[in-house]
Amino acid sequence: MRRDIAAAVLALALAAPPVLAADPAALYTRHCAACHGGDRLGALGPALIPEALGRMKRDAAVGVIAAGRAATQMPAFADQLSTEEIAALADFIQQPLPAVPSWELDDVRATHDIVNPPATLPDRPVFDADPMNLFTVVEAGDHHVTILDGDRFVPLARFQSRFALHGGAKYSPDGRFVYLASRDGWVTQYDMWSLRIVAEVRAGLNTRNIAVSEDGRFVMAGNMLPHNLVVLDARDLTPLKVIPVADGKGRTSRVSAVYTAPPRKSFIVALKDIPEIWEISTSETSRPVFGGFVHSHEAGMVEAVGVQQGLFATRRIALADTLDDFFFDPSYTNLLGASRDGAGAQVVNLNVGRPIAAVPLPGMPHLGSGIAWRSEDRTLIATPHLKESAISIIDAATWKTVKRIDTLGPGFFMRSHENTPYAWTDASLSPRRDTIQIIDKRTQEIVRTLTPAPGRTASHVEFTRDGRHALVSLWEDDGALIVFDAATFEEVTRLPMRKPSGKYNVWNKIRFSEGTSH
Repeated sequence: MRRDIAAAVLALALAAPPVLAADPAALYTRHCAACHGGDRLGALGPALIPEALGRMKRDAAVGVIAAGRAATQMPAFADQLSTEEIAALADFIQQPLPAVPSWELDDVRATHDIVNPPATLPDRPVFDADPMNLFTVVEAGDHHVTILDGDRFVPLARFQSRFALHGGAKYSPDGRFVYLASRDGWVTQYDMWSLRIVAEVRAGLNTRNIAVSEDGRFVMAGNMLPHNLVVLDARDLTPLKVIPVADGKGRTSRVSAVYTAPPRKSFIVALKDIPEIWEISTSETSRPVFGGFVHSHEAGMVEAVGVQQGLFATRRIALADTLDDFFFDPSYTNLLGASRDGAGAQVVNLNVGRPIAAVPLPGMPHLGSGIAWRSEDRTLIATPHLKESAISIIDAATWKTVKRIDTLGPGFFMRSHENTPYAWTDASLSPRRDTIQIIDKRTQEIVRTLTPAPGRTASHVEFTRDGRHALVSLWEDDGALIVFDAATFEEVTRLPMRKPSGKYNVWNKIRFSEGTSH
């Protein structure tokens, strides 16, 4: 009966226009503030601000308020609130906050929780699966994470995550720990050996993504709200430092992306509102020289004078435009980055510290999902497009587009592996969202189109450690993880899951496989 009432309220509320008679602020204080915070910045429940809600639109918000959310503490309010009140609340939480709130180092420290101290963790895995061939699978449908054995394709553990994980899973260099960031700023450290949460901390109010330093000492969170970077101790997420993000004139910026650059011993940061790239050192012995960082063991260099040095030293590279995301070439000498508003990409040489080329890429390239491979004597980079039905292939030596492959529709993800001649891409942003297309990297031609589940979204391919199997997400609430033979393209098995939005193989991520995002 309660479900029927909730469905009826939902239908009425969806049809209701924004209502001025209801007092949404008072409704929020009475019914929502205890869990979501009086300032809408989150408490027991997630933050209820547009930045944290992400793609949740008004109709989805109405549905959650009316019917609750399964497998969480979010109750249904259909029997307590009218359709007008539910509609007013849904509109209210979609409104931006009147001012950018503060979230300083003391605020971060106050949220730090060590659940299982590192000293109590076992010295070997508690299972007999290959720890290098595990997958962390994010199930967005009910906000859970599954740890999957990549050889037998059976789950080893499943635990509830924070609301709306975002930006991908990142591993410690040895693959033992996985770090997960939620859209509303929570960072979780999980031990892949004991299958237990180690620690949690709220690094920001709206976090873009996180990265782990090449030596495994630091986790850096890049925040959209507030405008800063937060450095955490990777051992147990102890907060270490907050780095404000602002230009020389005091203008602040959201962080678009932060990634680690292992050969450079640094984090690379893109900014959404300031046309700069930041390189932040992860070494105490770094010295900024000739536009880049060198270290004390590297002879023959001259120390720069009057410039910040050492751990977390920051060098700024001026750009022609801001970047939303970027992709490194295999040497980490150059990055290829693009703005969501632009029609092309900038190539930035990190050694000389300036843009060196522009690549016309209409259709909004999704460079964060780019891949690279060697073809004869050259390195090729391929990227899908978010607004055009195409894959662009770029020569990393000349920075020219050497081929444009027409696809069935705009896609979000592209993946490959060193041990396969094929690259897999989706068309998840189009009416052909149920298809996966397979490209032969040798001929740069589409050789197969798969339809894993007609009419249902197929997306986010990831490979096993050896590249023999490709895992595809059936991106629906009653979805599945579909395992394919990467050579024959035949389905091997199908595991029911709740909207598996992403899966991340330990070996491929820590070895920076050329076929996966970094």
